[in-house]
Amino acid sequence: MRAAFYISDGTAITSEVFGHALLSLFPMEFEHHTIPFVETIEQAIETKNKINKSSKRSGEPPLVFHTFVKPEIREIIDSCDAIIYNFLEHFINPLEQQLGIKAKPKAHRTHSIHENSYDFRIDAVNYALANDDGGNISNYEHADVILVGVSRSGKTPTSLYLALQYGIKAANYPLTEDDMDELKLPDCLKKHKDKLFGLTIDAQRLIDIRDNRLSNSKYSSARQCRMEVREVEKLYKKEKIPYLNTTKLSVEEITAKILSETKLQRYKY
Repeated sequence: MRAAFYISDGTAITSEVFGHALLSLFPMEFEHHTIPFVETIEQAIETKNKINKSSKRSGEPPLVFHTFVKPEIREIIDSCDAIIYNFLEHFINPLEQQLGIKAKPKAHRTHSIHENSYDFRIDAVNYALANDDGGNISNYEHADVILVGVSRSGKTPTSLYLALQYGIKAANYPLTEDDMDELKLPDCLKKHKDKLFGLTIDAQRLIDIRDNRLSNSKYSSARQCRMEVREVEKLYKKEKIPYLNTTKLSVEEITAKILSETKLQRYKY
């Protein structure tokens, strides 16, 4: 199996994101290795040895994606028995020409605690945890978005991802079995209707998820799941609440679609 290395003098998140995005275009399996915080000559040599051993073992040169700033470390990695993809080098010269200024590279530049978004993201994570699953309905005025939906439709992971990645304060409120006899918008949500975003899910997928959590129960029964999905979707349409079917979407795709529709401000960079 072809090896792929994602290396950086920082978190290696940028290398991973770019590298995975490129490799996802090819219908084959890769052996992935991420090596962050390669900041010294000694660490660079150790990393080079790992890459060379992988090349010798497999008989194929590994693919190496990196974003190094220090030239002395970059030169060591570039001398590996591998195919090298240096993302920064590829884009810096054209950008310098376009912007008319020279780049001033520094380590830990893209995912630092000093970035302006850090406090927003920490506050948002705390908010999401405090306002999960309808546990606190007293401070919805501070929410950027309030996710609603049946149990296990993806509200909690989406709330946390919005907070951690984008600094968005996301509360979530469950529409439960007790609400279904005469489903209507709960009083605590009515005055925040402009912040609501609904999540739904295919009934069969909901059955499978709930059955893994609580099998052979009314909660996971086909009849209950189909009824809940049907009723919440009727509510979304009646109240003109934007909503999204999460059945075939990853949490990254769900949050991207929510951000696209709501136009919420991101605090990522």
